[in-house]
Amino acid sequence: MVVIERFVLGLGAVSNLNNGYPMGLWVVFDMVIGTAIGCGGFAMALVVYVMNRREYHPMMRPALLAGLFGYALGGFSIVVDLGRYMNMLNIFVPSLINPNSVLLEVALCVSVYVTVLAVEVSPAFLEGLGLGWLRKPLRKVMFIFIALGVLLPLMHQSSLGTLLTSLGYQLSPLWQTQTLPVIYLLTAIAMGLAIVMAKGALMAQGGTMEMGLLHRLAHLLRALLAVFLLIRFGDLIWRGALGLALAPEWKSFTFWLENGLFFAALAFIWPGARRSRHCPCRVLFSAISTLLGGAMLRLNSWLIGYTAAGADWRYYPSILELVVTLAVISFEVVAFLYLVKKFPVMPDFEHPTHA
Repeated sequence: MVVIERFVLGLGAVSNLNNGYPMGLWVVFDMVIGTAIGCGGFAMALVVYVMNRREYHPMMRPALLAGLFGYALGGFSIVVDLGRYMNMLNIFVPSLINPNSVLLEVALCVSVYVTVLAVEVSPAFLEGLGLGWLRKPLRKVMFIFIALGVLLPLMHQSSLGTLLTSLGYQLSPLWQTQTLPVIYLLTAIAMGLAIVMAKGALMAQGGTMEMGLLHRLAHLLRALLAVFLLIRFGDLIWRGALGLALAPEWKSFTFWLENGLFFAALAFIWPGARRSRHCPCRVLFSAISTLLGGAMLRLNSWLIGYTAAGADWRYYPSILELVVTLAVISFEVVAFLYLVKKFPVMPDFEHPTHA
């Protein structure tokens, strides 16, 4: 009903968006954060196909399905959030596009990537529907979609960081940096690994996944987080912006909350923590901390660290914005649980399949 009201009465009827804050909770949470969490398929494609770690192939299907939901619902949220949503189709009309626009690149990549994810996860649906024979011709062209599945997130996740550099002084120096494309890409991969590790840790507790596989994924996440934190704080020190993190203000608190979560994620899987080798709980806590840290980074750089120019603009999500966001999350969880029970999506390490 809220979505219908939005399309009938306009954005102002259901949201607190204004001229100072044209992008709010729906874009930041459902799109920017949601697609990063949906990078599990992207992260596992890097592990399985680029790093040639085929033992993780059974984990591809749930990662791809979660990614499909994350990106599809993120794209839907963008349409709901656009003031002139009918102009969304303009991205497919060459005469109406701006080839120099970062947003165009993000829109095209996300649109195509949803299709790529649907094709990559389709073997599970074909098997469940008794159409497994269609997998043979599909497998002949699957390498094209695998390549696109690595390339497209690589482009648009970094572009989401590039987009913020155009904000200039409106974004706090704690987040305004030329390294934003790298920071966004690294944390998107880390969040993709984290969502896979979280599922794996829950499976390990149930005895359906080897802890050794999970521990090796934790090695990758640890290295990724270490590189990210070195770049993050090295950049702040180089620019002389780290002192702003000590200022007694709200932005400083959220900055340390963001990075404290990343440091906590690193601590849970640090080599000295020997118990993590046999304790899926530590891996689970590390994964959750990584997801929360990545979400906080995006919330900080898109909303909290942003100051609107001109009038004294303020933005706080309306109740209806929160309701729609919670509804999207609930739908994603329920639909994911239904599909993994209905179709052969969850990994079988004894009898692996090829997605």
